[in-house]
Amino acid sequence: MRKRQRVQRHAMEGGHSVVSSSKTWIEQELSRCEFKDLRHGKRLEKLLGQFSDEIGGSIPWACQDWANTKAAYRFLANGRVNEAAILSGHFQATQERCSAAQGKDPILVLHDTTEFSYQRERTAPIGLLKSAYMWHDGKGRPRLHTLCGLLMHSSLAVTTEGLPLGLAAVKFWTRSKFKGCNALKKKINPTRVPIDQKESIRWLENLKQSTVLLADGQRCVHIGDRESDIYEFFCAAQAAETHFLVRTCVDRLAGDGRHTIADEMKEVRIQGLHRVQVRNKRGDVSEAVLEIRYRRIRVLPSRGKQKQHPPLGLTVIHVQERGKPQGREKIHWKLMTDLPVASRRDALEKIQWYSLRWKLETFHKILKSGCQAEAAKLRTAERLVNLIAVLCILGWRIFWMTMINRSVQAATPKLAFTGLELRLLDQLVKDEKDARSRPKPLSAYLTKLARLGGYLARANDAPPGNMVMWRGISRLTDIELGFMIGAQLVGN
Repeated sequence: MRKRQRVQRHAMEGGHSVVSSSKTWIEQELSRCEFKDLRHGKRLEKLLGQFSDEIGGSIPWACQDWANTKAAYRFLANGRVNEAAILSGHFQATQERCSAAQGKDPILVLHDTTEFSYQRERTAPIGLLKSAYMWHDGKGRPRLHTLCGLLMHSSLAVTTEGLPLGLAAVKFWTRSKFKGCNALKKKINPTRVPIDQKESIRWLENLKQSTVLLADGQRCVHIGDRESDIYEFFCAAQAAETHFLVRTCVDRLAGDGRHTIADEMKEVRIQGLHRVQVRNKRGDVSEAVLEIRYRRIRVLPSRGKQKQHPPLGLTVIHVQERGKPQGREKIHWKLMTDLPVASRRDALEKIQWYSLRWKLETFHKILKSGCQAEAAKLRTAERLVNLIAVLCILGWRIFWMTMINRSVQAATPKLAFTGLELRLLDQLVKDEKDARSRPKPLSAYLTKLARLGGYLARANDAPPGNMVMWRGISRLTDIELGFMIGAQLVGN
C-alpha cells in the first residue's frame, strides 16, 4: 500500500526497519504487466496502492495532493494505456493461482455482464446504456430517459469451493444508440443475424480468451446464466476443447428434429430428490424439496443454422421444486452441459457448480458498492474503462480475502498479511487465554480483520462479508501508518 511503502522507506533509512522486505500483494499482482513504457507500470502500482488505502474514495481523496491527482488523471487519459495492459499482470497471476490449485479439481469460469451507469449532461463521450422510466409528465404518462454508461462482461475463475482465483477475461463496450429488444424484433429476426454482429459475441470471445489463458481446457467449466444459452457458445466450447454448464431458456430441437428438448424431458421420470434450505427476500428460511431429472440428448441448432453447426450430444438437467412455496418464487432450473451425468450425485454436483455463479454477482457488487466505480466523475468512456480495470484488481483482492476465510481454514497467515500486520492484529484484537500460545491459522486473523470493520464474531454469526472486510482493511491500513510514523519519530 502506498502509505505503508512510503513510511517504510523512511523508517528503513533511519535504521529502524519495522516491515518485512518481501513483496507486497500489489507488486506480486502487477509484476507481469505489459506496458511499453515502464513508467506506466510504476504509476499503476502507485495508483492501485492509493485506491487500496482509501477503498471507495474518489481519485483526489485517494491521491491526497494535486501532483498525485494530476498524475492519476494523466495515466487514465493516456492513449497508450488500456484495460488490456492494466489487467495483463492480474491475468497472469490468475493463471498461476489456477495452476497451483490443489489436485485436478475443475476450475469454474463464471461469466456474466454488468452495467455501470453515470449521470452526465453530454452522453456522447461515454455512450448509451439503456432507456428507463424516470418521471411522469403532467398527464401522468411515463417518460423514457436514456441513460449513459458502460457494459462489462467479466469472466471470474473460482474453485469448486467458491474461492475466487482472479479474472480470466474482461470485455468493455458501449453503445452509440439504443433500441429495446422488442422494437428490434419487429424489424429483424435475431436468429438470422450472424453472431459476430451481435453483442452476444462477447460470450464466445471471453470463453476463448479465458481457456487460452488457463491453458487447460479440459479442466475448465464455463458457467453462464440464461443469456449464455447460445448454440454458437456450445460449439465454441467444443472447438476449444473445454466444457460448459449453462441455464437454458430456449426449447431447442432434439433427436431427429421432430420434437424438442421439453418433449423428451417430459418422458424422464424423477431420478432423485434433494432437500435444501432456501431464504426469501425477508430473510425467512424454509426447506425446499427438489425433483431432479436428467438425460443425455441429441440437441440440434435452429433450422437457419443447421448448415453452419452440427448436432451436439448434451446432458439436460431439470430441477423443480415440489409444491408452491410462500413468499418467494418456485425453484425451477433447466441446465445444459456437455459433461456426462450418470447419477444423482453427478447431477447434484453440476447444480452446486451452477449455484456458484452468484459469486460473480458479488464481485460486481464489490466494484459498485465497495469501490464506488459508478461514483467516478471522469468524462469519457476510455478513462472510465481504465479506472474500472484498476478497481477490478482491488475488488478481486477484497473478495479473495473474504472467501479464503471460508474455503481454506488451515492456510498460513502470511498468505495474506505481512509480519507487522499480524503483530498489530494480535495487539488490537486479543485472543482468549487458552489460544494465545497456539499458532493461529489465516482464518483467525481474517476474523480479527473483520472485527476491525464491525464484525461481532458471535458463536452463531455467519462468516464475515465483504463490507466488514473492506472496512477492516481500511482501518488496519490507517493504524499501520500511524504505527510506522510513531516508530520513525521515536527512533529519531
